[in-house]
Amino acid sequence: MRRPARTLGTAQAIEDTPIAAINTTPLIDVMLVLLIMFVITIPVATNSIDLELPSTEGTPPVKVDLVKNKVVVTPDGRILWNGAQLDSAALSDALRATTRMSPEPELQFQPDAQAGYELSARVLQAIKAAEVTRFGIVGNEQFASFDK
Repeated sequence: MRRPARTLGTAQAIEDTPIAAINTTPLIDVMLVLLIMFVITIPVATNSIDLELPSTEGTPPVKVDLVKNKVVVTPDGRILWNGAQLDSAALSDALRATTRMSPEPELQFQPDAQAGYELSARVLQAIKAAEVTRFGIVGNEQFASFDK
């Protein structure tokens, strides 16, 4: 497309040259629409473990059971059962043994703040697979203050 000439001479020669610039506004509009469509259609990646924790609302206080087992996940990747180190298979066996007891002992889970997420998730999956009914996460009070 040529611009109409307004002046004569050298200026007229410059204005008679075609415009080589591409109008990028429609291109940007199309790219934004495509970006929004991709963001909406891509499913959110979720990795969750469904646990049914007991609620304290409306239930009478439960008597404290004298038999409690504590599972601790350490920062160096160890699983401790009442202070003794276990591997994943031994943990599963211990969890199944406790679910067969009557009454079932309470299981307390305490991951260290520096413990790996993957190991903590595997321990929680083992607890869920063993169908433990008396379960609690303890030790969260140590994280009550974040300014330390």
